[in-house]
Amino acid sequence: MCSAGGPIDVEFTEQIQGKSCVCKDCENKFKSIGKKIRCPSCGSDHVVVLE
Repeated sequence: MCSAGGPIDVEFTEQIQGKSCVCKDCENKFKSIGKKIRCPSCGSDHVVVLE
């Protein structure tokens, strides 16, 4: 394990919820987080957030 400045202890208390998305090119449905969402199936950035 590598760390900068010493070890840290992180405890997550809430589960991260992804946004439901659909790709306009291949119609793949998936969940994602972040601002620049790309389809994991075809790599397209023509994605619509459903939530």
